[in-house]
Amino acid sequence: MTQHPRTGVYPPLHGGRVAGVLIGGGVVLAIALSLVGWAIVHLATPSAMSAWEDRVNQWFVVHRTSRLDALSHLATYLANTATVVALLIVMVLVLRVWLRRWRESVALVMAIVGELLIFVTVAAVVNRPRPDVPRLDMAPPTSSFPSGHTGAAVAFYGCLAIIVVRQLRPRWFAVTITTVLFLVPIFVAVSRLYRGMHHPTDVVFGVVCGGVWLAVVLTTLLPAPPRRAELLTR
Repeated sequence: MTQHPRTGVYPPLHGGRVAGVLIGGGVVLAIALSLVGWAIVHLATPSAMSAWEDRVNQWFVVHRTSRLDALSHLATYLANTATVVALLIVMVLVLRVWLRRWRESVALVMAIVGELLIFVTVAAVVNRPRPDVPRLDMAPPTSSFPSGHTGAAVAFYGCLAIIVVRQLRPRWFAVTITTVLFLVPIFVAVSRLYRGMHHPTDVVFGVVCGGVWLAVVLTTLLPAPPRRAELLTR
């Protein structure tokens, strides 16, 4: 077993089972999101929901300011592919040196790589047009559904938050860092709406994409180890 420095031990990994769960989970999630996205584009447009989404998109345009433009640009930058890849490389090395093992590093890589593959697949299948409002960014080649920035932020910063809250001491410091990390995806999601790059449901299902995939990765690669007290009673 892999020694967990503060809360016990991780159960051993079985390569075939791990691969099966990750691949199966990713395929099921991609199919489910593709069906939802197809239904939104082909069955719920136009509808009361799409009309509401249009009003939300217009509301953000009306309330734009130069300061909010700058803040939303920063939020988008935090979840750009180049930024996430650079941070991923750094954090893989940091986690390896800090924890003296590769397990958390591998989980972080799987969280972002898997989310990216699912997002690209779903976006290609759904091919939803972006909102019909003035956009503050160049539209990437992928479609609007789901929000890739939001999904990546949930998967990457969420995974880091879980690792930090489990491993870092003192506790108050871990909670502070974790709170900041959990706020980043919210910041990113709102910024994508503000900048006219996504419909509200794109962002919602971007959260679903990143969150569900992260749950699959964590339960497979980083299940919560038993507490020391539980280990002593075995």
